Amino acid sequence: MHFKFHIPTRIIFGPGTLTTLEETPHLPPGGHAMIVVGESGAMLTAGYLQRVQGLLANRGVASLLYDRIRSNPESATVDDAAAAARAKKVDFIVGLGGGSTIDAAKGIALMAANKGFCGEIIRSGSGCGETQLAPALPVVAIPTTAGTGSEATPWTAITRSGSTEKITWGNDSIYPSLAIVDPELTRTLPPRFTAYSGMVAFFNGVGAILGTSRQPAGDMLALEAVQIISRFLAGAVTNGADPNARTMLSWAGTAAGMSTALTPVSFHQILGQAASAAAPGLPHGAALAMLAPALFNRLETGRSACFDLLADAMGVPLDAGPESGRQRFLTGLRHLVRSVGLADESLAIYGLGPADIPLLARNAFNAMNALPDETPPVPARPAIEAILAAAMARPSMGAATDRESLSTVHPDQERRPFHGT
Repeated sequence: MHFKFHIPTRIIFGPGTLTTLEETPHLPPGGHAMIVVGESGAMLTAGYLQRVQGLLANRGVASLLYDRIRSNPESATVDDAAAAARAKKVDFIVGLGGGSTIDAAKGIALMAANKGFCGEIIRSGSGCGETQLAPALPVVAIPTTAGTGSEATPWTAITRSGSTEKITWGNDSIYPSLAIVDPELTRTLPPRFTAYSGMVAFFNGVGAILGTSRQPAGDMLALEAVQIISRFLAGAVTNGADPNARTMLSWAGTAAGMSTALTPVSFHQILGQAASAAAPGLPHGAALAMLAPALFNRLETGRSACFDLLADAMGVPLDAGPESGRQRFLTGLRHLVRSVGLADESLAIYGLGPADIPLLARNAFNAMNALPDETPPVPARPAIEAILAAAMARPSMGAATDRESLSTVHPDQERRPFHGT
């Protein structure tokens, strides 16, 4: 057994922990921060922005607001914010919001400390692959969703402006130095977006288990996340004010993110990013859910044990479907997707159809770069096109079969009840 473990982010977790921003000794040094938020105004409406500004001001830190981040942030936006940070001599960056905002904050922190343009340093796709980079400015991550886990990873996903190319790329210096994960900040997230973000975290955990570079710490974090999400996501979608569900899901999102920091990015995530870059209104969690059955049905054989681990974590009874671990997992996945109200999603709703398959396959294939040896899927473009065609041919997750509706729990799984209906 050989593996590496490196997660340098200090995490402060728990309901109400946002207030620690005023007193923690672990805030990066300096008296001037840039606060990065989304352009929707949600952080202002919820009062979270004002709270962060006030807490920083109470300890003598002035803040510069950058509020132009869109879902699926673009490289030109990162460059614009980085230029403002350099001009104002910002000492550190605060990312307040969901995964897109924190991803953007990490990209801004890196570009603020370097010359050139964000699109030029992306190490895969059509980027120039610049590797001689100065360390990023420190980042403080304050997530308001329980999804990507970007608060504890060296990864960021940025769309190259003027293209349909969305690339996940990483640099150790963009690990946030501090993450404040306060589950209370997720309580204003609408039900649909609670489901979308939960599916991102779920598939982060799935990808860590199915990858070829698994390690013990990553497995523990990934399976913990899969189990929690399977148990609590539907309840949080139904009742967003449930403090226990929100707390558990916040931990699951962070844990799943940490698992991706210890294992390479999965091809499933890359394929989902290709879809959301081509259709900017497509939430990443929805894309992942719609692509999953077609992709996982086509993984090479020999991964039944991995699928069994995932099915066990989801609480799928041993007699809920065919004997293979893959089918047990897919049975549980269909239940999960239906239980959180996403069974009616289809790629066609977001304007993607068969004519888009060559573009999506090319972008995913290019973005994979060095990933094929590290992820279970299919590096050949014809196989990628076949997966996309199968996903588009299936308009939704469909209705449950009688066999999939079984809710009897195997005696060995009484502590992990199956939550399908």
